[in-house]
Amino acid sequence: MNASTVPVLCIGSVLWDVIGRSASHMRRGSDVPGRITRLPGGVAMNIAMTLSRFGLRPVLLTAIGRDPEGDELVAACAELGMVTEHVYRSEDLPTDRYMAVEGANGLIAAIADAHSLEAAGDKILRPLVNGTLGTETAPYQGHVALDGNLTHSLLEKIAQSPAFADADLRVAPASPGKAERLLPFLNHRRATLYVNLEEAGLLCQTEFKTSRDAAIGLLSRGALKVLVTDGGNSATEADADDIICQTPPEVLVTRVTGAGDTFMAAHIAAEASGADRETALSRALHAAATYVSGETPL
Repeated sequence: MNASTVPVLCIGSVLWDVIGRSASHMRRGSDVPGRITRLPGGVAMNIAMTLSRFGLRPVLLTAIGRDPEGDELVAACAELGMVTEHVYRSEDLPTDRYMAVEGANGLIAAIADAHSLEAAGDKILRPLVNGTLGTETAPYQGHVALDGNLTHSLLEKIAQSPAFADADLRVAPASPGKAERLLPFLNHRRATLYVNLEEAGLLCQTEFKTSRDAAIGLLSRGALKVLVTDGGNSATEADADDIICQTPPEVLVTRVTGAGDTFMAAHIAAEASGADRETALSRALHAAATYVSGETPL
């Protein structure tokens, strides 16, 4: 089967990213020149965009309002190669937004307004139980990229649901503030966790000095397979059989929002193409490095 015909379900936030970027170092109260952009974003969307660039077919399961911003967002998603026909469109919930400010010294502050996604709850999962994509007795088989912008109760439900019993679950927390929402997947028999060093520490309620230490800590807590990143420092992919550490390429960082999502999607795409573990990790790190440098990872 051609890779472009293989669907990858992307479950989570699809919204408008409003990002202000400046070449200046910033601190609290800084008022500097820069650029402000509005682009389709959200963890699930960022993952889907990268999957599409690598030749896979992302299917969005999310909540988007029936307001003008929502219509524009759905059209943008379709133009970028996403399957949007299964998106839950709400009449009374507005389209979600994310706002961030980035300086030369990285992310300064961000606010994620994903209240509509949270309010929609399990309505976004209807295609997985009504026979469109699967049912609880004939569950969906394939990759699922899941992000931590869903509520803790919905993530718990997904972790236990028979509708996901045959899926290859790839899970990311969305942000350190939502890392603990992934606890239901820490002992999941089919879940791969993608976290950074801080998020790994929050899940294990400790602090780690290296990604390797963090990966070992997560495995000791029952994780099946983990990938831990640490910015420009060494990243680690680990399971019960092996621990692989690699250092990402050195690049000039021009953006950071979405880098982790790009890493995760590139790794999924590499494994889906049959790459071995060393190669898959290398491709993911190179894709993320290319992304933060301001180029398009291809």
